[in-house]
Amino acid sequence: MEKKSTKGVNRREFLKAAAAATAGATLASVPRPGYVAESGMLKIGLIGCGGRGTGAAGQALRAAEMLGVPAQLVAVADVLGRSKGAANGFRNSNNKAVREGTKITDEMIFDGVDAYKRLLAADVNYVILAAHPGFRPFHFEAAVEAKKQIFTEKPVATDPVGMRQFMAAAKKSEELGLSITAGTQRRHEAKYVTTVGKIHEGAIGDIQAIRAYWDGGGVYNQHQPKPAGMSDLEWQIRDWYAHVWICGDNIVEQHVHNLDIANWIMKGHPARAYGSGGRAWKRKDDFLGNIWDHFAIDFEYANGVHMMSMCRHWDGCDGSVSEAFVGTKGKSSGSDMGNGGLEWADPYIQEHVHLIQSITGKGKHYNEAMQVAESTFTAILGRESAYQGKRLEWDKLLNSDLSYFPKELSFEAKIPLAPVPHPGVPGWYKVQMECL
Repeated sequence: MEKKSTKGVNRREFLKAAAAATAGATLASVPRPGYVAESGMLKIGLIGCGGRGTGAAGQALRAAEMLGVPAQLVAVADVLGRSKGAANGFRNSNNKAVREGTKITDEMIFDGVDAYKRLLAADVNYVILAAHPGFRPFHFEAAVEAKKQIFTEKPVATDPVGMRQFMAAAKKSEELGLSITAGTQRRHEAKYVTTVGKIHEGAIGDIQAIRAYWDGGGVYNQHQPKPAGMSDLEWQIRDWYAHVWICGDNIVEQHVHNLDIANWIMKGHPARAYGSGGRAWKRKDDFLGNIWDHFAIDFEYANGVHMMSMCRHWDGCDGSVSEAFVGTKGKSSGSDMGNGGLEWADPYIQEHVHLIQSITGKGKHYNEAMQVAESTFTAILGRESAYQGKRLEWDKLLNSDLSYFPKELSFEAKIPLAPVPHPGVPGWYKVQMECL
C-alpha cells in the first residue's frame, strides 16, 4: 500500500531542483559505508510487511528510479508471516518501478520473531524498519551493528528503557558514518523546510509560545476477545494500536509528528512536562486494550518557552492536525512561508530521495536517528506525565528503569492484558510491570 503519488512531478525538473537543494552539502562526494559505487546497486530489505512497510518499500524504489540509481527490493521479513503476501504484492504492483524493481527469491522471505535477524544477515545494504514501534529499538540496534543504511519509521520506542537502547545505537550509527532518515516526513517537505529555515533566520522573531494538535477520530477498536488457539503475542500484535508496550499510545504513535516540528523549530527538546488525559470515549466494555484516548500536555523547553500540546481520538468531534508558533515579530504555522523554489517530490518519497543521495554521496549526509529519538521521547515524556499524574523531568525519566515490554517475546509466552493506566493510584506501576 503506497501512501501517495508523485503525479505532476517532472523527472528533469525534479532532478534539477534536487541538485540545487543539495549544492554545497558537506561530505557530498563520499559514498556511505556499505554502498559499492562501482556496482551502484541498492539492495533493499524490508522488515515489517504491514501497510507502512510495503508503502515505504515502494516509495524507496520510486525514489531510486527518479534519481536514476539502480535499486532492487531483494528481501522481506515479518513477525506474523505476511512476507510472502507482501512479496507477491510487490511483484504484481501497478507501479512499473516497484514491479520491475522487485527481485525477491523464496530464500529471501523471512517470517517469525527472529525474521529481522535473518534478513540483516542477508545481502542487503538499505534496510527499511517498519515493524511495530515496540520492536524498533532492537531492530534498529541490530541494523546498526550490521552496518546497514537505514530508513526507520517513527516512533522509535515506547518506553525509557527502549529509548536508551535506540539512542545508544543512534550514537554508534553516527560514529560509523551511516545514512539514516526517519518517517517524520515533514522534515523532507518543501514548505516545512523553507518555513523552518526562515523562522531560524528570524522571520517571526524569538519564539514565545507554541501550540500543537493531533485531534481526530478513533483508529482501532478491539471488540473481540482473543480467538481460541491464538497466542497472546499474535493477538496483541494484530491489535497493536490497543497496547502501550507495542504502540506507545496515540501521543507517541501519531502526535509525535507535531512534536517533531516543535523540536525542529526550537532546535532542541523540552526539559519537562506536566500532563493530563484519560480514557473517555474508549469504554472498557467495547475496547479491550490499555491505551488512553486523550492527552493535554504542557511542555516546557529549557529557555522557558511553553508548548500547549493536545491529542485525542474522539469520533464525531472537531479535529485539528496542526502547529502554531508565536514569536516577538509574528506567527507561523510552521509551513506557511512557501517552498522557496524547492520542487521536491511527495515527502514520503522525498525522504527516500534524501537517503539515497546521502548513501551515494550525491547530496547532504543525513543521519536523523537522534533527532527522531528525541521527538519520540518528547511524546513519551508527555504520556508518562499524564499516566503518572506527575510533573516529570526529561533526564530523570530517560534514565529510569520503566519498561512496558513483555518479559518474553515468543508465541508460546503468556502475555496478559495490562491494565489501563490510572494516575495517582498507589502501586499502579507495580501492578503494571507485574502484568508484563
